[in-house]
Amino acid sequence: MPLRRFARFERRKRAKLAGQHIAALLEKDDGFRRRVAGPPREAQPELVEAVEGGDVPPAADPVRVAVLAYLLRPPGWTGLVEAARAELERSVSASEEEAAERRFAALREELAAARAARAGEVEKLRADLRGAKAEIAELRRKLHEARTRARDAQASAELLAAGAERELAAARESTAAADKELRKLRARAAQAEAAAEAAKRAAREGRNVDDVRLRMLLDTLVDAARGVRTELALPSTIGRPADVVGAQEPHRALPGRVLSDSDPQLLDQLLTLPQVHLVVDGYNVTKTGYGELPLSDQRNRLVSGLGGLAAQTRAEVTCVFDGADLDAPVPVGAPRGVRVLFSNPGQTADELIGDLVRAEPPGRAVVVVSADREVADAARRAGARPAPSTLLLRRLGRS
Repeated sequence: MPLRRFARFERRKRAKLAGQHIAALLEKDDGFRRRVAGPPREAQPELVEAVEGGDVPPAADPVRVAVLAYLLRPPGWTGLVEAARAELERSVSASEEEAAERRFAALREELAAARAARAGEVEKLRADLRGAKAEIAELRRKLHEARTRARDAQASAELLAAGAERELAAARESTAAADKELRKLRARAAQAEAAAEAAKRAAREGRNVDDVRLRMLLDTLVDAARGVRTELALPSTIGRPADVVGAQEPHRALPGRVLSDSDPQLLDQLLTLPQVHLVVDGYNVTKTGYGELPLSDQRNRLVSGLGGLAAQTRAEVTCVFDGADLDAPVPVGAPRGVRVLFSNPGQTADELIGDLVRAEPPGRAVVVVSADREVADAARRAGARPAPSTLLLRRLGRS
């Protein structure tokens, strides 16, 4: 039998898998249909009798009526099935309407509850909004007051800063003036101490400046006479026997020729003068020759070169630097034969050079090396011989 293989299936599985086969067999096998109708006939004989008689009670289950009518196939069974179907549709519609009404009522209740909850929330939000507005207004008032206080404090701070700046500027000016006055007093004290020391030294040695100048002049005259004798090739005696013998004497060379300031041999000739004093305008020479170096390196280089020149020529060498902006003299290692001087505060190197030239006795050979026209003119008026800085730089370059 085709349905035998579904007999061992579980009921839900059999209904799912064998439903189509059972329906087809019920439709075409009357004996199978009668056998299937046997259990319902035994379980509900009254309903079976009513279906076969065509008098179905109104309270009967339409599903059972349709099942019994399909299995028993009494006359007019299709009407019974159709009536059961219509009744099922009416019951389903009624159930759906009742369910829809129940859902609608539930939705109405939910809507009412939601409206009530929303009204409460809206009222709460309104209360929160009123509180927030009040808080914002209070914060704005406090912010305005804080800004006003900040502006007042900033204005006060600016006034105090301006006052402090003025006081600081005044204090700086007072300090600068005091420092300047202190430097002047220290310079005056140093000058006074130097003058006192010089006076003590002159008193101890028992001679004055005039004696020194006189001795220097005598030494200059003696050396000059020796130089003239050598230059003119004068004989050591008034006459010799051989001097009276007639003969042609060789041409005698002139004592020397006048050299211009640009002649490289000018400085060499000046340094051969007896007891010559070479006065050098220090920074004028260094800035002409090697101004790219720091001032300390410029001084050391020039002084070192002057030391070699003094050793070669035996000349008295004095190098003058401007020290007007210095609080104290700068230590410089001067070699033997070179005097290094710095001008005092309030005094320029040009003025110190003029003092040195005027301090020499008249007649002594003094050479002032400077490219400054005013220094050269002043030296010439004081009786000294000026020379350009370039000549000294060339001479030092050959050493």
